[in-house]
Amino acid sequence: MLSNKIVSTARTQLPENLFKDPYVFEFLELPDGHSEKDLGKAITINSQKFILEIGKDFTYMGEQYRIQAGNRDFRNDLLFNHRELNCLVLFELKIREFEPEFLRKLNFYLGALDKDARKQHENPSVEILVCKGKDIEVVEISMSRNVSPAIIADN
Repeated sequence: MLSNKIVSTARTQLPENLFKDPYVFEFLELPDGHSEKDLGKAITINSQKFILEIGKDFTYMGEQYRIQAGNRDFRNDLLFNHRELNCLVLFELKIREFEPEFLRKLNFYLGALDKDARKQHENPSVEILVCKGKDIEVVEISMSRNVSPAIIADN
């Protein structure tokens, strides 16, 4: 998990040590050169092990979860509900190192998810971006003006 000085202001409202970084997904036994779709499928098939790895209080809601915005459909990688936080948690899976443009896409997904899927009693959604790796300085600069609660985790 990113240290407190690297996260957006919204992220600092979340309890500390709620999410892990890095996540260890060796149990998926994926071959080198796997795709993001392969990663998502492997997580779905191994959902019990995945949920034990990401932490407690997660409830699985779907893979390639459909979100509507305007007249278009968009799909995120994995969607969970977190019981303690009382919010939706979107996992975006990337098989390469963190790139700043990933955040723009995630912010769009969060906005659409909160508009389309979030219940009135739920808190705003949270995103967890799981990347192959991250350059901490690139993450710091990318997150410096990000207003959505985001966590950038290595896998």
